[in-house]
Amino acid sequence: MTTFLIILIAILLDLTIGELPNKIHPVVLIGNMITFLKNHLTSNNRFTGMLIALITVFTTVIITGIILTIADLNIISSIIIGSIIFSTTFSIKFLITSVEKIQKDLSTNLDAARKSVSYLVSRDTKDLTEAEITSATIETLTENITDSIISPILYGFIFNIPFAMMFRVINTLDAMLGYKTKELINIGYFSARLDDVLNYIPARIAGLYVVFAAFCLRYDWKKSYKMLRRDARKTPSPNSGYPMAATAGALNIMLVKKDVYKLGDKRNKLTSKQISKAINITKVSTLLFIVTLYIINLLISLIILG
Repeated sequence: MTTFLIILIAILLDLTIGELPNKIHPVVLIGNMITFLKNHLTSNNRFTGMLIALITVFTTVIITGIILTIADLNIISSIIIGSIIFSTTFSIKFLITSVEKIQKDLSTNLDAARKSVSYLVSRDTKDLTEAEITSATIETLTENITDSIISPILYGFIFNIPFAMMFRVINTLDAMLGYKTKELINIGYFSARLDDVLNYIPARIAGLYVVFAAFCLRYDWKKSYKMLRRDARKTPSPNSGYPMAATAGALNIMLVKKDVYKLGDKRNKLTSKQISKAINITKVSTLLFIVTLYIINLLISLIILG
């Protein structure tokens, strides 16, 4: 029960307080470490990329383990410190707040919306239309149901906090190095493949929970499931398409990344209203997932207690 209690407290911390200050936020410190290693291990090859990943992962996990071991001397400190550390491995409030800012900018200033969405996506945003900004926003929001919510919480639930932190390190490595540019295609290869492996099961779980959320919200859940099966594998990533395709189906929209993929059927226009619905899907799928973990935790506790 302690693990699930830590998960609940961590979620409450994230939803109420939000992110820790940058100076002490583990993900920011991890990013600084990755940048330092990349600048000092100058050979641009796969071995260097693997070395950067392994050093960053082991350093972070060891430090996390030491802090948690010290905190375990007292049950109260164990829960408090564990909850704070675990809350840094996922991001619900920041994700939704960032998307809501883009939505607000869309209604007032298209250039501001282009700038806001540029912080969340890798594509060039300077000439995006309103529909293209809306698509990019919904894509990054729903893709992050896996990366920023389902994966870290699932790994924390199954393997405890150090594994969740390991996932966050690998996901950060992928976000910083995992691009097919001339500079990063070799050095980011190992991190990108690790991220693909760790997100493989959570992405498919996320896709199904989007369908469940669509059912609860009375969106088009049948189309959501259909698009999940039809379009989920159309993205270059083996994982990102699952929650995105399911969301496209639920909202009867087409999500497009030019010259890369098209997900869903274009029946409804891409407008700010669709962003609100995608936010609803994110919130409800997250809630359903947490409820599922609670039920599993309760059943395990009952079995152990006999």
